[in-house]
Amino acid sequence: MYAVIETGGKQYRVAPGGVIAVERLPGSVGDVVELSRVLLVGEGEEVKVGAPIVAGAKVRATIVAQARGPKIMVFKFKRRRKYRRKTGHRQALTRLRVEEIVA
Repeated sequence: MYAVIETGGKQYRVAPGGVIAVERLPGSVGDVVELSRVLLVGEGEEVKVGAPIVAGAKVRATIVAQARGPKIMVFKFKRRRKYRRKTGHRQALTRLRVEEIVA
């Protein structure tokens, strides 16, 4: 069984037992999170597609870690103008372990 969920403005394909990194969600390590924006649920040949979400479907996941992603360098430059700006960014992430998909 698998599902496509939406969180943080992005879509993820998940299956029970899988670990995904999503944008920061409130909670601490060990907390259970219910993701209710399920766009698609599939099991074998049977696929339920929502319009836009599947009614009554939920994904339960456990927070494994609250971490930060890799550093991304942002460099702005205009030639012949002595203009340079260098900054960095690290996205706050939550790692989730998918426990079950309720459809």
